[in-house]
Amino acid sequence: MAKRCFVTKDKIEEIKKEIPTPFHIYDEKGIRENAAKVKEAFSWNPGFREYYAVKANPNPFLINILREYGCGLDCSSLTELMLSKELGVTGEMIMFSSNDTPAEEFKYAAEVGATINLDDITHIEFLENAIGYIPKRMSVRYNPGGVYSVSNGIMDNPGDAKYGMTKEQLFDALKLLNKKGVEEFGLHSFLVSNTVTNDYYPALAKTLFELAVEIKDKLGIKLSFINLSGGVGIPYEPDKEPNDILVIGDGVHKVYDEILVPNGMDNVSIYTEMGRFMMGPYGGLVTEAIHEKHTYKEYIGVDACAVNLMRPAMYGAYHHITVLGKEDAPLDHTYDVTGSLCENNDKFAIDRKLPKIDVGDILFIHDAGAHGFSMGYNYNGKLKSAEVLLKEDGSYKLIRNAETPQDYFATLKGLGIVEGLFR
Repeated sequence: MAKRCFVTKDKIEEIKKEIPTPFHIYDEKGIRENAAKVKEAFSWNPGFREYYAVKANPNPFLINILREYGCGLDCSSLTELMLSKELGVTGEMIMFSSNDTPAEEFKYAAEVGATINLDDITHIEFLENAIGYIPKRMSVRYNPGGVYSVSNGIMDNPGDAKYGMTKEQLFDALKLLNKKGVEEFGLHSFLVSNTVTNDYYPALAKTLFELAVEIKDKLGIKLSFINLSGGVGIPYEPDKEPNDILVIGDGVHKVYDEILVPNGMDNVSIYTEMGRFMMGPYGGLVTEAIHEKHTYKEYIGVDACAVNLMRPAMYGAYHHITVLGKEDAPLDHTYDVTGSLCENNDKFAIDRKLPKIDVGDILFIHDAGAHGFSMGYNYNGKLKSAEVLLKEDGSYKLIRNAETPQDYFATLKGLGIVEGLFR
């Protein structure tokens, strides 16, 4: 089974005349259709909001598309908060979920009015010392421990994860926050990453809804919102069925009606924080084959590297590859597709069945819309690539310039060394 590209070889050849490879390209039509479907899936809940996880892809042009569909932003750092404010996103439209958080980040989150989601009970005192008060609206992060059985994702062992509080800590934190004058409470939990099953959100919702009822009964605290966080994934492999967000939404609705409604909690808002699902399938990395090597294996060297997409190098993640113009050719060659970093894990594919690849062929690496550009780095002095938006009308727009050597050396400017690079 093959994945189909959202962009044609002819269009890529057109773009290449202006923007050299490698570059990331994004599908505006797909992003919009998916965002509309997410909104529809949870329309049964009047307070529903998707807080797009900025870490997945922080490009402001893409963020602004999602904002048209009512999305808020899930931020986890100072710079993500700064970007949000610059885009006009403030107040309750921001969920600030961080861990091991510096005081300056709590300060800025409070300044922009973000809902702060506390990762640990000790952060209550830390936050109060940092900003001088406890906000009236707060969220707490829960970690039930153990292994989450419905998961087939990247992180499926909450007991081994650094995020969130135990149940006992959570109850103590809620009591302390209540004592300190908090008026609106939220519950948040992030247990797994990239589940390709329609069962995860409903199962998590059941866990959190039952906990919410227990909180109400034992502490007299009625939650204002429950944040299911992220974890809804995408099928990187071509033979997997994608999640159906409408089915997922219906599943959450069912347990909401079964658990919260009979307990007088029919006005609890449901939040999500999806990044991968919102953006992943709607981005690709475009790269050109520049070398072929025949040693103990067959290698195709491309002009992209792990700097542009590090998931395969970091943990062996699969990303499907299409050779543009050879979509229907037989997969009768076996290649390792490599980048040029001085690290042997800099491979986009290992022993991958592909059509015969010739130098000059264009490869489209799928599902790079999330955790692609955003995870880039500058090892070996490599530079991050440009980003391009394929618009709904078929035209394209440059939405991020490629880094230059001047950008790479900019942090040394004015320090009395390599100054000749800035002349």
